[in-house]
Amino acid sequence: AVVSTQSTGATDGLFDNMFQKQIVERLQQIDRNAPTYEGLKLVADKLAADARNLAMDEEYMSPFAVKAQHYGINFRGGKLDDITVLLASVVDCWQDEKT
Repeated sequence: AVVSTQSTGATDGLFDNMFQKQIVERLQQIDRNAPTYEGLKLVADKLAADARNLAMDEEYMSPFAVKAQHYGINFRGGKLDDITVLLASVVDCWQDEKT
């Protein structure tokens, strides 16, 4: 049996600047059947670059800006912060043992 799972980890610098839909669209660029180190790194780098570009956009209604306005704070734009993205693919290749 082969079991594969993928995991995403990131700092709030990603989630404050990108909506879930934007992140999922990038993650869909990964080949789910055969993820490679290069493919994961490319998508992680793209996510970090996207978040950084949006963080510097003063007109962008970021997730952070939407939440701030929800609490009555007049804020517009991205949120400059540390941005770290980690993508991993874990594959279990144990074969069933016949006794």
